[in-house]
Amino acid sequence: MKALLALIPLALVAACDRAAQTAPTVTVADAWCRAAPAGAPTGGCYVTLTASADDKLIAVETMAAERAEIHSMDMTDGVMRMRKLDDLALPAGKAVMLSPGAEHLMIIAPKATLADGGVVPLTFKFAKAPVQSIEAPIRAAGGMDHSMAHGQ
Repeated sequence: MKALLALIPLALVAACDRAAQTAPTVTVADAWCRAAPAGAPTGGCYVTLTASADDKLIAVETMAAERAEIHSMDMTDGVMRMRKLDDLALPAGKAVMLSPGAEHLMIIAPKATLADGGVVPLTFKFAKAPVQSIEAPIRAAGGMDHSMAHGQ
């Protein structure tokens, strides 16, 4: 019995050590959304995500549109294809760039014109890391290739 009682403090120390480990985090940086003409049915947003431990982006929400989705674009047989992703892998310590012509965020049915100088509130949900909310500035497309503008 004494041996069992002697193990209790050891078990408590081990449990506290595990609890003291830092929770996974994801850094959200360089977020922006592309300006779109009035009435555009969609918009594109871009961001760089860096996870402290392997994680996944599992959802994005916005009050500025009917919904937001994670998308991928690729070229197959000379045709640009876009598809919705259920999630996006975030390998530990590797910056994952969501950018025009690649993985990106689609803003579906914006509630207002995505005008240069405005902002789009975005909430990122991860498999492990805490939820993060930001405001992404809206920027003019500039010299971007308009074939990547998702209907804009």
